[in-house]
Amino acid sequence: MKALVIGCICLFTVTVGVSQRQHFKFGEGYRSFIAYVPTNLDTTKAAPLVFNFHGGGMTAVEQMYYTEMNEAAEAHGFIVVYVQGVDGNWNVGFDMDYDTGTDDVSYVKEVLKLVKEAHNIDDKAIYATGLSRGGFFTYRLAIEMPETFAAIASVGAPIPNQVQKRHEAKGKVAVMLVQGDADFVVEFGGKGEAYLSAQQTIDHWVKHNASKTTAVVTEIDKADDGTKVIIKTHEGEVPVKLVQVVNGGHTWPGANDFNIGYPLGKTTHDINMNELMWEFFEANRK
Repeated sequence: MKALVIGCICLFTVTVGVSQRQHFKFGEGYRSFIAYVPTNLDTTKAAPLVFNFHGGGMTAVEQMYYTEMNEAAEAHGFIVVYVQGVDGNWNVGFDMDYDTGTDDVSYVKEVLKLVKEAHNIDDKAIYATGLSRGGFFTYRLAIEMPETFAAIASVGAPIPNQVQKRHEAKGKVAVMLVQGDADFVVEFGGKGEAYLSAQQTIDHWVKHNASKTTAVVTEIDKADDGTKVIIKTHEGEVPVKLVQVVNGGHTWPGANDFNIGYPLGKTTHDINMNELMWEFFEANRK
């Protein structure tokens, strides 16, 4: 997903604190990430960590500005890392071979190692979120690194077929899927051999996590923007949540409407994705 273009520099002054890009040798080349550490972080305590993955064709810088997650990091005291995919992509098992394509899982492990060397990270509070292709990738982390990630929040991306087929690890990860039902970039009803539907995704995780099959339903319609939000929560020790944006498009809830002029659909302002995400993450530590 390529929605906007923002200039890239090595040091970014965002919100109150400073985000720094780090390049490192990986395999036969180099990769990079941006780490944002809030200015009010209590360094005497272990900090939660959120990985934030950009959409296809986007950059870590664009994801940082579009999602505005630095503001949430300042408000709630977590470190956020914006990771950069090779050619703006992530290996999720379609349009790239799952086993022989880019080794993005090992890349994330190396980023985590580097962040832990620089900061005191709470091992019980490591999370992942992402948009579109980045959202697809969070599921791969959940099934391949369940011992690391306590929860994921995918935006505009159900579980890829190749990820679901390989889900053998017994470790449980709390899952939240946020998707617009009018999203025609990534379809709410799924797409052939690429990815499951939103409901099939929820069903898969409800079964795996042994969550309650009957959901608690909440509706939110407080903004006059042509959308409303239906939240279905499957409670349990490790819960699963579907956030359906009625009439919503392929966008980040609560974000600025950068997609004006692009065929991405409506952005709901009934919820703030970052606040909803953090509430879910904080409630689902390891």
